Amino acid sequence: MTNQNNKSALTTLVTVFFFWGFIAASNGVFIPFCKTYFNIDQFQSQLVDFAFYGAYYLGALFLFLMSTVIKKDILNNWGYKNGIVYGLLLSAIGAFVMYPATSGAEQGQTAVFYFVLIALFIVGLGFSLQQTAANPFAIALGDPKTGSHRLNLAGGINSFGTTIGPVVVSLVIFGSASWSTDELAQMITNNEITLVTVQGLYLGVGALFLVAAALFHFSKKLPSLKSDKPFEPANKAALLLIVLTLIIISCFGYIFSTYSGDATTTEAIEQTRLIILFVALFAVVAAVFTAYTSASKKPEGWGAMKYPQLVLGMLAIFTYVGVEVTIGSNLGELLKQSINDTGLNAIGLPVLNDSQLGSYISLYWGGLMIGRWVGAITVFNPSKGLKKALLIIVPYVAFGVIILANSIKYSFTSDEILFFAICIAVQIGGFFLAKDNPVQTLKIFSLLGVLAMLIGLFSSGNVALFAFLSGGLFCSIMWPCIFTLSIAGLGKYTSQGSAFLIMMILGGAIIPPVQGKLADVFNIQSSYWIAVACFGYLLFYAFRTKAVLDKQEVTY
Repeated sequence: MTNQNNKSALTTLVTVFFFWGFIAASNGVFIPFCKTYFNIDQFQSQLVDFAFYGAYYLGALFLFLMSTVIKKDILNNWGYKNGIVYGLLLSAIGAFVMYPATSGAEQGQTAVFYFVLIALFIVGLGFSLQQTAANPFAIALGDPKTGSHRLNLAGGINSFGTTIGPVVVSLVIFGSASWSTDELAQMITNNEITLVTVQGLYLGVGALFLVAAALFHFSKKLPSLKSDKPFEPANKAALLLIVLTLIIISCFGYIFSTYSGDATTTEAIEQTRLIILFVALFAVVAAVFTAYTSASKKPEGWGAMKYPQLVLGMLAIFTYVGVEVTIGSNLGELLKQSINDTGLNAIGLPVLNDSQLGSYISLYWGGLMIGRWVGAITVFNPSKGLKKALLIIVPYVAFGVIILANSIKYSFTSDEILFFAICIAVQIGGFFLAKDNPVQTLKIFSLLGVLAMLIGLFSSGNVALFAFLSGGLFCSIMWPCIFTLSIAGLGKYTSQGSAFLIMMILGGAIIPPVQGKLADVFNIQSSYWIAVACFGYLLFYAFRTKAVLDKQEVTY
């Protein structure tokens, strides 16, 4: 009976995962549209991610600091169920704020863009609270050893949202017609395509948030899962995070100041902006390194950060979310930026416009859905033979869903289908080699991610395009592996550790703007070196965390 209730509870829980995916992937279409509509550069367009994912960090940090002040874990006191309800209500407020934020906006009004960022920030704050509660909630609904599989199932639903999100948003903003680049630019200039449609979309999303909140609040099958464990203070961790936050705010504050006024942007200013962005990036790395070394010598005052698997996992979540988001968010610019007016984009394919990007962005995020559907197979306890068959069948069924979802507006060519089918075959090979082991899975898929990005950097045409698109396939399985390994053996610090991990979704706020500025200073294709670096750390993490957990004799 308990098992049946847990399945019903998990079914209810995964609805919020869909919302996260829908909104997050939709940003991939929204970002290039904002760049065109508000007349901003590539770095500024990536501030959509900065606002959205930065809210995750600040929301989780605020919860942690408030818990430290009152010496009581706020989320444990509320219960995971109520935490999700409050998060949904906050996201609904952000969605509704989008209406007055963009009311009356016209093409070229850059100042309105910053009001859009505020609305997205509030939505992100709600998501932060939901994620802090939902991930450990999913793990707690059954045997901890199969926790990563439940997260994969939830991730599969999340990825269904990421797959249809870009298609729906592209339809809402641009309609079903295929405009030429010049026609689209003229329509935006003439205010024939406006933010009114975006307002309607977010009003609808806000209403859905309220429905989901009611569903959670009145659900009898969803336990509150409160914890009576005392709050464990982590004053040193709190101080470190406050310092890190101040550095990041200072860096981005300075960069924002260079965009004010009518000052001409020079090469020197652009290079300075890039350097400051790398300061913010390295500040995160330095903070994690400080926690890792200091806590190993004197663990008192570090709370959950005294566990090296968590600290290493924090940087892994940072780089994983960063690379997942930045590949998709900069993909639009890669496909629409003309090189020397040749009619070809950065990788030698025909230039696309904003209205044509949704399908490729959907295909990228659909790659995450494919991997997560495969990762969720174990939840259903199939026999060995059936499982092997499903490892081959499920990815291509998911691919069929992606093609079907996109058929509303776009039909992939036979070459495109073949290229992505080959990428899926490589992913399937990775699953067979990994054998459900989270460490082995991370090793294989991180290595594949590095190779894919290098192929994208040093090739052109469809080979480069699908190498970059395959990044979604290789990112797909990483979140549950990293999350499960990071909180393994934390005991009473599990809730606090979860909050620290959610903070590191900050990677989605910092890494895309860094890549955006690399694209401004150099070019869009070479900016993908940052993705190589991210996958490189994840490969290191897979080896290092295994050694750490083996030393502690922790089961994973």
